[in-house]
Amino acid sequence: MTTIAVIGATGTVGSRVVSRLKDRAVGVVQIALTYGLDVITGNGLSEALRGVDVVIDVSNPMPTDDYSEISDTLTTAARNVVDACTSHGIQRLVVLTNAGIERAVFDEVPCYVAKRAAKDIVLNSQVPATIVKSTQLHEFATNPTAVICSDREVVVQDWLIQPIAADTIADVLVESALAQTRTPRTVTGPDVIRLPQLTSKLLALQGDHRPVRAAEPALPALAVGALLAPGDAVVLGPDVDTWLQTLAVSRPSSSQSPEYAPV
Repeated sequence: MTTIAVIGATGTVGSRVVSRLKDRAVGVVQIALTYGLDVITGNGLSEALRGVDVVIDVSNPMPTDDYSEISDTLTTAARNVVDACTSHGIQRLVVLTNAGIERAVFDEVPCYVAKRAAKDIVLNSQVPATIVKSTQLHEFATNPTAVICSDREVVVQDWLIQPIAADTIADVLVESALAQTRTPRTVTGPDVIRLPQLTSKLLALQGDHRPVRAAEPALPALAVGALLAPGDAVVLGPDVDTWLQTLAVSRPSSSQSPEYAPV
């Protein structure tokens, strides 16, 4: 039986990947800070990969204090993952990253520059690797990276995005891991929408009537399409309204707090 380790197993995408693998009777090793396993320090990582065949990395490691250390954080984590995979002869490493990170408009954005470097570490390693790139999640609608909530209003940076559902990304990652294909994939959703509109739709579904106010992004390019999918991206549903309808059916209560998801 194939055994797959999921790095970032408790996150928005990672938890969905774990669920799908278990449904297919695949052996799963869950790697996350929750379990005392840290890709930044490497603590416990190599030990966790003993007996593992394939690794899916959906982690999004961030520095705990100083954001200026984002480059060191992401590149160190990538090296730790690659080194651990190499030492155990991992057959395939599938890594999720952001679509569009190579665009020149992000040359001065530390997080995106760091993600480029981390991706290159993976691709230049001895481990057979597959990179899956995606646009923002539908679940990004309430992410504190771009959304600030107060008692009176919700302020949302006016990004133009093409979101995709976390469930869909999980399906793509599992398919890539089980098929052990080297072909890189860029995936996106079918709708182009402004982030404040997406946030408004989700809050309305949850019965949250606070007004949503759009704010100018720190990087102006985010408002005019820098985050949209490239032309070669594979478009996968559901669209925004279908995703919201699915949420409405699955939620036991409309008063639940919004889900905060990583980029």
